[in-house]
Amino acid sequence: MDAELVLIGFIIVMALAFDFINGFHDAANSIATIVSTRVLRPSTAVIWAAFFNFIAFTLFGVSVANTIGKGVIDPSIIDPIVILAALVGAIFWNIITWYYGIPSSSSHALIGGLVGAGVAKSGIHAVQGPGLAKIGVSIFASPMLGFLLAFVIMSLISIVFFRVSAKKVNKMGKALQFISASMYSLGHGGNDAQKTMGIIAVLLYSTGHLGSEFHVPLWIVLTCHAAMGLGTLFGGWRIVETMGMKITKLRPIGGFAAETGGAVMLFAATHLGIPVSTTHTITGSIMGVGAVNKLSAVRWGVAERIIWAWILTIPATAFISAVTWAICHAIQVNL
Repeated sequence: MDAELVLIGFIIVMALAFDFINGFHDAANSIATIVSTRVLRPSTAVIWAAFFNFIAFTLFGVSVANTIGKGVIDPSIIDPIVILAALVGAIFWNIITWYYGIPSSSSHALIGGLVGAGVAKSGIHAVQGPGLAKIGVSIFASPMLGFLLAFVIMSLISIVFFRVSAKKVNKMGKALQFISASMYSLGHGGNDAQKTMGIIAVLLYSTGHLGSEFHVPLWIVLTCHAAMGLGTLFGGWRIVETMGMKITKLRPIGGFAAETGGAVMLFAATHLGIPVSTTHTITGSIMGVGAVNKLSAVRWGVAERIIWAWILTIPATAFISAVTWAICHAIQVNL
């Protein structure tokens, strides 16, 4: 069998492993609120989230995959070693942050990996400025908008149901969380699975196995959604604890507000083809709910640790991927 095909096959398996780890790592995004409010047991919640992660392909296109495939680094410099190095950096960072229970962004880990490997190969001009700028804006915009949307939703609920007993509001919140958690899981699957689709598609396109025009075949769409859904099914409990219990205390109606605010953000970003961080979005939304009562309800020390992980993700993964590319390139030259 041709050595290049073996390498491509191996990298596709690596990409799907990243997608699985992404689902595993980011399971907290979909289920932390509904688990921490005790609306669903953890074992039931991950099945619920995995199902909606998978069926997201029926609702969303592949605009995010196109951004990842063509909008981060120049597609003409992409080869199997660049993709491999990017995946190694992203997977390594995901494992580190999962181990320490830090909700970092799998999306930005992958983007940082692409940038690091691309720059290591061809220099800074390999970076696609407009695409990276759009992603850079989303790093700050998604948690801020998630915060504001959840804050507004929770404030309106507090005003409308001011005279309703807490018991009745919590009962209503439990019912509504089934809807909001489903919406958030759909948004998570729709935005996050597309990132791996873009990686696999650009790998095949750059090696001449996708035809003359960049596109994302259906088998890639289905495989990536399946890998993410399976990863979500296994869940990342360390991060669930941080997201659902350590940032602020959530009740069912607050979980509904956080998930709804986050879902609105993800649906809009996916429609616009912006690869946002689902982690950043839901973290901002949870903080927004906590801030409705009082700012001290948010545990800002935990939030600060999360924000530092956000800041470090792209440079850290870029560095790891650049080193990986250099090692792989040296091996390739000496073979």
